[in-house]
Amino acid sequence: MKTITVNVSEPVYEEFQQYARKTDRKASALIREAMELYCRQHIQRRTSLRDRRPVSVGGAIEAITAEVDLLESMLNDARD
Repeated sequence: MKTITVNVSEPVYEEFQQYARKTDRKASALIREAMELYCRQHIQRRTSLRDRRPVSVGGAIEAITAEVDLLESMLNDARD
């Protein structure tokens, strides 16, 4: 384990100390846990498309038939 020095405001550190006493833990353990959580959620966060939930973007603008040229429809989209 690596020892580091971190400067935090007195009120924030006091909150950590109070919570540590309340939960019968050390403030350093809480800070380590907070750093690990931050690392997992923000630094190591890697999701694939399979992890994503589907989102509805509404219905079709017009019906697509076999005769419709999709590329032509996209290039001439009237929504511009």
